[in-house]
Amino acid sequence: MEFVISRMSFGRRLELMKSVRDLAARIEYFDAGRDEKNRMEASLLGAQMDGLYLSWGLAEVNGLLVDGVAATPESLVSRGPEALVQEALSAIKAECGLSESERKN
Repeated sequence: MEFVISRMSFGRRLELMKSVRDLAARIEYFDAGRDEKNRMEASLLGAQMDGLYLSWGLAEVNGLLVDGVAATPESLVSRGPEALVQEALSAIKAECGLSESERKN
């Protein structure tokens, strides 16, 4: 099984930055909160940001069946194994040049 990850370019980096900047600011705000509701909101926003990275960077999935059908990026994210989604996300964030601490967000 292999993932095909989109390559970074100036234009693609700009597109991605525009997509995640508002979410990143909101995550920072809720991370500063101390109650459970704030932590839950930050976690939800983090998952939304991960979804943006996956939509932006996962071009193809080869050699994997999801529900008996050849996997697509969309089917991997919506119904595929969590571990493979996380593996694809890590590869995308590595392509973006994010540090380990930035990848965790």
